[in-house]
Amino acid sequence: MTAQPPATSYESRLRRVIRHIADHPDGDLSLDALCEVAGMSRFHFARVFHAMTGETAAQAVRRLRLHRAAFDLTRGTDPVDRIAARSGYDNADSFVRAFKALYGMTPTAFRQAGRSTADAMTFTTVTPGETDMTDTYPTELRACPALRLAALEHRGPYHEIGRSFSDLATLFATRGLFPQARALVGIYHDSPEDTPQAELRSTAGMDVAEGFEMPEDLTRVDVPGGEHLVLTMRGPYTGLPAAWGYLYGTALPASGRLPADRPPYEYYLNNPMDTAPEDLLTEIRVPLA
Repeated sequence: MTAQPPATSYESRLRRVIRHIADHPDGDLSLDALCEVAGMSRFHFARVFHAMTGETAAQAVRRLRLHRAAFDLTRGTDPVDRIAARSGYDNADSFVRAFKALYGMTPTAFRQAGRSTADAMTFTTVTPGETDMTDTYPTELRACPALRLAALEHRGPYHEIGRSFSDLATLFATRGLFPQARALVGIYHDSPEDTPQAELRSTAGMDVAEGFEMPEDLTRVDVPGGEHLVLTMRGPYTGLPAAWGYLYGTALPASGRLPADRPPYEYYLNNPMDTAPEDLLTEIRVPLA
C-alpha cells in the first residue's frame, strides 16, 4: 500500500478535528481533547493547527460554537442560558461577551432582529405585494457565468452545511490552494417544504478557475451559466432564510419568469473570516427557464 504523503496525513487529522468541533459544540473541546482527536501531541498540535489553518484551535472552537448558537437563537425559543450551555459556555455572561464580540450585538438583540428566520433555509411564502422589501433585498435579472466548483457534498439540515464549508476551507488552507479560490458557493438541491431535514442534499463548493487541478477527494461540480434572478443580501448568514422567502414569495412571481429545472445557489461575495457579520454580502441566484 502506498504511504500517505505527510501533508495529507496532517490535513486529514485537522479535518477530523474540525468535524469533531462542529458535531460536538457542547462537548469537551479543550486542547488536550482535540489533540486526542487529532492523534497528535499537545506540543505539536497547536503549532500545526495554526500554521495550516490560519487560526488557533481555540479560535476555531469559539467560531463554530457561536455559529451554532446564532442559528439556535433564531430557530427556537430556548432561553439564552440554555443555548450558552449547549454551546459549551458554563457562564452565560461569558457567552454574551463572546457572542457580541463576533456578531456586534447581544444574543437577545440578535434573536429579536432575526425572529423572521425561525427555521433556517425554509422558503417561507410571502404574499406578493404584501410589503415593499426592494431596498432590503435588491433583485435583478442577470446573465451569470458558468462556474466550476471544487466541492464537498453535504446531507442533512441546510443550516448545518457550515461544517462542510469549514472542512473545505481547512482542505484549501492546508494545501495552499486559497490563491486559486474565487469564492464560496452553496448549492441547495432539495426543497425543505417536502423533504425531511435529514435527507436534504446540498453542496459546499469553492469557485475555481478552469485550470485548477482537482484533488481526488473533492468533487468537480459544473454550474451552468445563463439568465438568473439574483437577490443580494447584506448581513449575517442567519438572515438568509428571510431573503429566500422574499425571493420565492415576492420577487420571483413579480418577475413573470419561471425557474429552470436546476437548483438555486448562494454565491458568497466576501469571507466571513475577515468580514464583520453586518458587512457580509451574499447573492442568491435562481436559474431561469
